[in-house]
Amino acid sequence: MTKTILITGTSSGYGKATAEHFLQAGWTVVATMRRPGAAVFDGPADRLRVLPLDVTSEDSIAALVEAAGPVDVLVNNAGVGGVGAFEAMPAALIRQLFETNTIGVMAMCRAFIPQMRARRSGTIVNVTSSVTLGAFPLAAAYTASKQAIEGFTGSLAHELGYFGVAAKLVEPGYAPTTRFGANAIVPVADLLPDDYAPFARPILAAFAAPAMTTRESDVAQAVWAAVHDTAGQLRFPAGADAVALARAR
Repeated sequence: MTKTILITGTSSGYGKATAEHFLQAGWTVVATMRRPGAAVFDGPADRLRVLPLDVTSEDSIAALVEAAGPVDVLVNNAGVGGVGAFEAMPAALIRQLFETNTIGVMAMCRAFIPQMRARRSGTIVNVTSSVTLGAFPLAAAYTASKQAIEGFTGSLAHELGYFGVAAKLVEPGYAPTTRFGANAIVPVADLLPDDYAPFARPILAAFAAPAMTTRESDVAQAVWAAVHDTAGQLRFPAGADAVALARAR
């Protein structure tokens, strides 16, 4: 029987690559995004459903549960980034980070756990970040929103394991085109007071030309490994830089 995976945040990047990876492996994929149709997927269309989802809206999540039906795997990949000096971050921006990266993930888990518990099977994969493996400057609020999911998932793995449901973490490293770059919800320059310029300059230069990066395929493969894990492993670093941080820690 073909299994079904639901992935959030699939319009581009890691989510899109993960959707394509599972499509090409014979799975049925429910790909979600705020505006369906924004991405063209490489894979058989007959096993692909693209549905709208705003993870910060309870109504949107409820509609998705109804439309998606039973799923074997839930991958919470949707997220937003915010880079800059913490003191310059407006409270509204911090709340936006947590609404999407933390509360949104929790809400999606709460919505899909009942069906998995009833079946006594299923896997939830929460995608966080390598900032949880090693402290990055200029990313305090973003890191906090991801660290919360690390603790949440570890605890969830214990309580869901009783029902035969797995909870896993995938920890992608840095890619210049992902949330630390193009997808940041506020331009970095807007969150750097003048006093921070000497400190921030070499850090931003390093972001622009990193020694190691994470490829989209690295994340897709890590999600695949997490879904198929039978050894009880919780954390799956994705990308050369994330793996190096995990080993160092």
